[in-house]
Amino acid sequence: MTARLVEKEGFAALVLRLRAEGISDIDLLTAVEQTPRSLFVPPQFSDDAYSTRTIPIECGSFLEGVDLAVRILRLLKVKPGQRVLEVGTGSGFTAAVIGRIAERVLTIDRYKTLTANAQRRMDQLGLRNIVVRQADGSNGLQGEGTFDRILVTAAFNSMPRFYADQLVSGGSMIAPLMISEDQCRMVRLTKTGSRFEREELFDVPYLPIVPRLASQL
Repeated sequence: MTARLVEKEGFAALVLRLRAEGISDIDLLTAVEQTPRSLFVPPQFSDDAYSTRTIPIECGSFLEGVDLAVRILRLLKVKPGQRVLEVGTGSGFTAAVIGRIAERVLTIDRYKTLTANAQRRMDQLGLRNIVVRQADGSNGLQGEGTFDRILVTAAFNSMPRFYADQLVSGGSMIAPLMISEDQCRMVRLTKTGSRFEREELFDVPYLPIVPRLASQL
């Protein structure tokens, strides 16, 4: 079976699973279809690119199952013309999908290996509206203005207000919070003026955020 056919069949199976969950956002599914997921997984896991399993990648990080990734992106509700910040680049898959919808995406990660690999994939896909940067995301990101959407994929012990403050009015942020030592839950904040509405979503497998840049990886 050719790689293209594997991609096509994997995506078709994903769409069936998502529709069973009530997810049928055409713009989002089109963006996923245009972003070959096998490009973002290690070669030995290519057969699992469209599975629900968590896939290990470089630097001790992981790629969440594709169903979870799309579920989170659906809740993020990215629209054309928006500026999006992603904290935790990982493989770059979610940033690539977002970049097919949003006007501009800034994605950061503490690991140079991950950001370099993600940049290579963006170049390969011709996604010029995505800025990939190695940065310490544990204390916010100053000097970049405000964003319509913020997605955090590394867990904090409490809602990172320094990111919430970078939201425009009407903007929203989705971030994982450590509820206990072994439980992590995705939470959404929506900003209206100076007020925030908090909504707890579902448990996720994300790891606690690590401060400072990684010097070796």
